[in-house]
Amino acid sequence: MTFSRYRLFQLMLSLSLALFIICLAVQLTLLFTPLYYFDVRHLNIMAQSGLSYRRIVDNYNYMIYYLLNPMPQPFHLPSLAYSVHGRIHFEDVKRIFTFIDILLIATLLINVTGFWIKIKHRDYYFLKTAAIALAFFTIVPLIAFTLDFNDSFIIFHKIFFRNNYWIFNAATDPVITILPETFFLHAALLVLGIIILGIIALTVFYRKLSGEKSAK
Repeated sequence: MTFSRYRLFQLMLSLSLALFIICLAVQLTLLFTPLYYFDVRHLNIMAQSGLSYRRIVDNYNYMIYYLLNPMPQPFHLPSLAYSVHGRIHFEDVKRIFTFIDILLIATLLINVTGFWIKIKHRDYYFLKTAAIALAFFTIVPLIAFTLDFNDSFIIFHKIFFRNNYWIFNAATDPVITILPETFFLHAALLVLGIIILGIIALTVFYRKLSGEKSAK
């Protein structure tokens, strides 16, 4: 493998590994429903929405199931009204998570193949570059959240959605009353926390494997 091809392969594998960890962190956060159950009481969502704990949780669990299920299905909240625009927004969100599922599988296949090649040649530098890429990805959102999470939240939606259907009216889409912005902040911090654990793991593995290589 020529030097230029080596660098290109190194970059592709590092980015694939970083992207895999980011996608995994997003999916694990979505699956971690205890975070929301805690916030229902911690953020006093029952009082804010005027709904019972059971009704809130039932509707939230449905949303998670809907978003995680890759198969096409109609959106229908169990016991909350919603507008056409609200339904379309959830369909848009589902498409994003389906795309994340595809990325997760694609990067996993790339990583398995790349790992086999790299480990065979005892070349572990891609672990370090993946950790650096993830560190950059983590620092930028943390700075943005610290400065103003509300603005970051708005910018995120403007980037990922082609319409303004994410701006809910509580009168027509009461689901917004059970999804406060602070909960999304907690979820975003959990995603970043999982990514930081990934950075630590990559760094530890890189040092350990590089040390073993040097010892031999």
